[in-house]
Amino acid sequence: MRKRLSAQIAARRKQQVPADLEGMDANLLAMLDAQVGDLEQRIKGVIGQEKTSAATARLLLSIPGIGPVSAAMLIAEMPELGRMTSGEAAAMTGLAPIPHDSGAMRGKRAIAGGRRALRHVLFQAALAAACHNPVLKPVAQALKIRGKPHKLVIVAIARRLVTIANAILKTGVPWQTLPSR
Repeated sequence: MRKRLSAQIAARRKQQVPADLEGMDANLLAMLDAQVGDLEQRIKGVIGQEKTSAATARLLLSIPGIGPVSAAMLIAEMPELGRMTSGEAAAMTGLAPIPHDSGAMRGKRAIAGGRRALRHVLFQAALAAACHNPVLKPVAQALKIRGKPHKLVIVAIARRLVTIANAILKTGVPWQTLPSR
């Protein structure tokens, strides 16, 4: 709702709608911002109350690109993360390529299935990781140089992010970048 309202406000400004409507929109946007902030604090509090969730959140937040929203979604939507293979983790998030083959015909591979809400959050995390994660940024740049479409790059980075998160939760060791030589 907040995102939709922000888009409506921007559209009305372009159309030069009267100020009284803009005031109503600003009040509604402020109320939605307050509610979202309250919900985020409550989620943070719930995660912080349980030791295993708090430890999991700390490990996930150590990964560049995964923020509080992504960490909370991974904890809530994928509690089995850290106890599965990387392929299973990618399949559960819907980031694994699914073949569309029949007999001798080989179709194009595409992502499908999995937990949709989690996949959308991981797409946002992948956008951040493609710019700020020192390991994933070169991967994203290499895929772009090879002429891969933007969505393919984001899916590849999101899949790597969930694989990294799975490995970190398995080992219990936070993210570490290798020191430069």
